[in-house]
Amino acid sequence: MNILSQFLMILIASVFFIFGCSSSSNSVRYKTKGEQTNNNDSNTRFPSSGSNDSIVPDSSNIDEISDENDSEELPDETQSIDISSIMQKIAINKDSKNLPADNSIKEKMLMEIIKYLDTPYKYGGNSKNGIDCSAFTQAIFQNTFSVILLRSAKDQYTQGFVVDDREKLQFGDLIFFNTRRRVRPGHVGIYIGDNLFAHSSSKNGVIVSSLDLDYYSQRFMGGRRIEGIMGSKM
Repeated sequence: MNILSQFLMILIASVFFIFGCSSSSNSVRYKTKGEQTNNNDSNTRFPSSGSNDSIVPDSSNIDEISDENDSEELPDETQSIDISSIMQKIAINKDSKNLPADNSIKEKMLMEIIKYLDTPYKYGGNSKNGIDCSAFTQAIFQNTFSVILLRSAKDQYTQGFVVDDREKLQFGDLIFFNTRRRVRPGHVGIYIGDNLFAHSSSKNGVIVSSLDLDYYSQRFMGGRRIEGIMGSKM
């Protein structure tokens, strides 16, 4: 083999070596670039997953939504019970010499209740255009006694002194009923004597009903007596 042939073989081997390394290097760089692309795709999908999580309803509102959808199954009462007899008793007692100090307050509370009679029921409502059960009790106590009750029936159930026995109920006591599947208590009203109570019924609006009605007597959970109301305590 002459010198020229040896030179050509060395030259070919050198070229092959150089281009072979370059291809290998490029392959490594391409793979790295591909991995970076995949990582970027992964990062892109992660925020997307995060955005999906962000549209899930806030759990702080779930109870409120459940309360609204968990409708009461209150009975269809054709008309509100006339409370004129209670008003007459109060008027008679007012004329007696042994005037109970609470009678004028009872009369004031009854007058407030009468103002709301036949107001339609509205979930979340708190006016005479529409009112729910706990807003009704809240309005009567605020207007009569300047006492602020908590907003929901289940929160009002935590206030005042416990009255478990129906026979021990007094005028002005809050009374509670188990009328919903998921919320206890589901309903609240105001006891006004003679086994009667005023409340905002989801079917009838503001009405006066009897505790002797099977529906209410079977679902009665108890009462709460707010301290200072009617001048009496437990």
